[in-house]
Amino acid sequence: MSRELLRHELIERSIIKKYRKELWNPFTYAVNKYELIKPGDKIAVCISGGKDSMLLAKLMQELCRHSAYPFEVEYIAMDPGYSAENRRRLEENIDILRLPVHIFESDIFAAADSAAKSPCYLCARMRRGALYAEAQRLGCGKIALGHHFNDVIETTLMALLYGAQLQGMMPKLHSTNFPGMELIRPLYCVHEEDISAWARYNGLTFLRCACRLTEGTETGELVSKRRETKELIARLKLESPNVEKSIFNAIHEVSLDTFPAYKTRGVEHWFLEDYDQRGNK
Repeated sequence: MSRELLRHELIERSIIKKYRKELWNPFTYAVNKYELIKPGDKIAVCISGGKDSMLLAKLMQELCRHSAYPFEVEYIAMDPGYSAENRRRLEENIDILRLPVHIFESDIFAAADSAAKSPCYLCARMRRGALYAEAQRLGCGKIALGHHFNDVIETTLMALLYGAQLQGMMPKLHSTNFPGMELIRPLYCVHEEDISAWARYNGLTFLRCACRLTEGTETGELVSKRRETKELIARLKLESPNVEKSIFNAIHEVSLDTFPAYKTRGVEHWFLEDYDQRGNK
């Protein structure tokens, strides 16, 4: 007679069974397509307490169990100055999901709060640096973050509309400040709506943005360019349901021959550099 599954086992089964097409398949597709994990890797999975990073941790846990090649995983979560309630929620979810998470503390929220300009930008940079440093201390060569498909297309559109740049979000990149370290994004092809559906199905409630600047607001988020971009994409989808896929595919099919200027490896190039040569071919 089979035993009744525990809650964390039911959650794990939902990833592989009910949401296999929406979560597991695009996750493993991205890992393989972009060569995010290699044999012998030791990866720090960074957990913020939100739905994206929590799902990433469970996916990485499952992959580590069943991978055809060996690699190691460390699960790390930074408390940058959470309220007692948010710290408790983080710990409760870690326990529910049965994740062996190492929590370390910092005072990044306090430092960012004191910044006169761009506290969110400063906070993000400091958090990234702290995660790299902790991962390096644990002997990891990579950190895995929970950025997903929607983050990719929203960042691309924001750069175009508000930053005057045609710039995407890479599935992996080498750290400039921590030599030998690499950042990977295994949820690169996973849609946010599917992550939310998985969380609702399992009755899970995660942290949203837990910084002090957003606590107490109606939605838990500041009105931001990202929110405006989300709303813009939602409106575009009403007329063109495939608009998200089109934006995503566009950054995989860039034609540099159609741009008057572009930058690669920090060097700017101008179409007139070889305009005449190309015309004579």
